[in-house]
Amino acid sequence: MTTVQLAGTRQLGDKQVFRMGYGAMQLAGPGVFGPPDNPEQAIEVLRLAIEQGINHIDTSDFYGPHITNQLIRQALHPYKKELCLVTKVSARRDDKGNWIPAMSESELTRAVEENLENLGLDQLDVVNLRSMYDVHKPAEGSLEGPLTTLLNLQSRGLIRHIGLSNVTPTQIKEALALTPVACVQNYYNLAERSDDALIDWLEQRNIPYVPYFPLGGFTPLQSDELSAVASELSASPMQVALAWLLQRSPNILLIPGTSKPAHLLANIDAAKLQLPQAYIERLNAL
Repeated sequence: MTTVQLAGTRQLGDKQVFRMGYGAMQLAGPGVFGPPDNPEQAIEVLRLAIEQGINHIDTSDFYGPHITNQLIRQALHPYKKELCLVTKVSARRDDKGNWIPAMSESELTRAVEENLENLGLDQLDVVNLRSMYDVHKPAEGSLEGPLTTLLNLQSRGLIRHIGLSNVTPTQIKEALALTPVACVQNYYNLAERSDDALIDWLEQRNIPYVPYFPLGGFTPLQSDELSAVASELSASPMQVALAWLLQRSPNILLIPGTSKPAHLLANIDAAKLQLPQAYIERLNAL
């Protein structure tokens, strides 16, 4: 798998990663809770991703919980040195699968330790602090306390780099006053574009932007115009949506998720799709 096929590379922490990565969230059961129906297929997808050249995997120990990281360890450990494993902290799950804020010092410390244990690592490449002032969207609130906890864990050698997730521009600026930010991971796709200005601001500062739910998440993108463009380009609508993101800005790193090998290969093929400007303008108008 060549650099061109995976849409070039970008610095993430201290590793150079291909811009087409993989998100492991869907390897857990329904609602990202409990075990998958087909653990063997989950292992197959992870190994196929690596075989195809992917070297950026996004995960978290609250996927499952614990299950996704345990699958990654089972499938890929010992890890290739070029693989960048990015995890996130500051949430936990109750016994019904609800997402509960967990931003205290003790909760964050435990989360980092559990990520290390379940991934089989002594140090995490990148840990994203997910703001949980609102579970579903960015909301203002100081991140100084939880960031200080992560910086203390970094000083102990448990974390190499710190990123942010579900954050506002104000929170990013607050964080940058305390530490370099390896990446920002927010909700963004062809239909959800409230971070347009932020993406450009981060690109000026050479900070990668990692859109989560790049294909719409639990409610996949649907648009007659998207389908028409895809048909004209002999691609699927989801491939066009991923290609649009790759061409939106060079600092965007993609982590589309899937539990199916064929879907993984289709997502990877999207990195080869070059959208002519006329098509980009049609999609921008959505």
